[in-house]
Amino acid sequence: MTTALVKRRTFTWLALGAAATALLWLLSPVLSPFLISAMLAYALCPSVNALVARGLPRALAVMLVVSGSIIVLLALLLLIVPVLSKELPLVQEQVPLLAERLNRNLSPWLAKWGFKISLDTGSIKAFALKYLNSNLEDWAAAALNSARIGGSIAMALLGNAVLVPVVLFYLLLDWHRLVGHVDTMVPPRMRPAYADFMNECDQMLGQYLRGQLLVMLALAVYYSIGLALFRFELALPVGVITGLLVFIPYVGFGIGLFLALLAGVLQFSGWYGLGAVAVVYGFGQLLESFILTPRLVGERIGLNPLMVIFALLAFGHLFGFVGVLIALPVSAVGVVAVRRLRNMYLSSRLYAG
Repeated sequence: MTTALVKRRTFTWLALGAAATALLWLLSPVLSPFLISAMLAYALCPSVNALVARGLPRALAVMLVVSGSIIVLLALLLLIVPVLSKELPLVQEQVPLLAERLNRNLSPWLAKWGFKISLDTGSIKAFALKYLNSNLEDWAAAALNSARIGGSIAMALLGNAVLVPVVLFYLLLDWHRLVGHVDTMVPPRMRPAYADFMNECDQMLGQYLRGQLLVMLALAVYYSIGLALFRFELALPVGVITGLLVFIPYVGFGIGLFLALLAGVLQFSGWYGLGAVAVVYGFGQLLESFILTPRLVGERIGLNPLMVIFALLAFGHLFGFVGVLIALPVSAVGVVAVRRLRNMYLSSRLYAG
């Protein structure tokens, strides 16, 4: 193969890669529902194949899997309802008391250091009565009113909520055909390497998704039981939410920790609630980091914490919240690609000199 041909082929692949990257960047605002659907289709395709192997028509199998997924998602969203209905009235009652407690305990301590701070408990109480003295119906009415004001955002969310199940249905219905079409587009001489690469990606993603699901379920059970043993009234919803959100590194755990701290401060007086949360969530982190994740997920995708944070920020910037969800699975494919490129470089004449 002549040098000119190699250069021309390399330039062609680089141009195609640059064009694909530019197209993804330009279309990123509208790609979110399709990315979500593609990730869900990849994760749910084995379930559809299992039902088809039992004799069900593929269309019926896809319908059952998609419907079951929607029901599970709605059930998880309903967990937020008891948190709101329970904690909002408690916030209304406890905010003035917390302000008085801070005035009584914190102000004298700050005064010793020259900071004279005094909270206006009357104004805080009036604020709590004005803005928190409402029920879920009032909050729902306010949300609907805000949706009318920000119509474009509301319509975008509603459109995605409708579009994702539709795209997911058609992707699952034609998944094997789509994969076959992609395979035929690969040049014949590159198909063995392509098949090997895709098999390695599939193994890594499968390990990551299955392991992460088991970690989520185990932590949901742990946090629910742990908070219940400390007599938290919202142990089940807060524990389940915390466990299921751990698939978003750092962010999910932070949201769960905030909800647990809020529940502890509002339900218990003194330091009992904060201490209970510290114990439960401290042991939860040790359980996840040293037992569950190494045993169920293994080494995950081989990214150190700094690369995980960078991936979350980069994908979040490009695709919003959806980018945060797909950052690590997509990074898993990137790890496989970088590993192979590194091996090719180390075995190349350029490296050997």
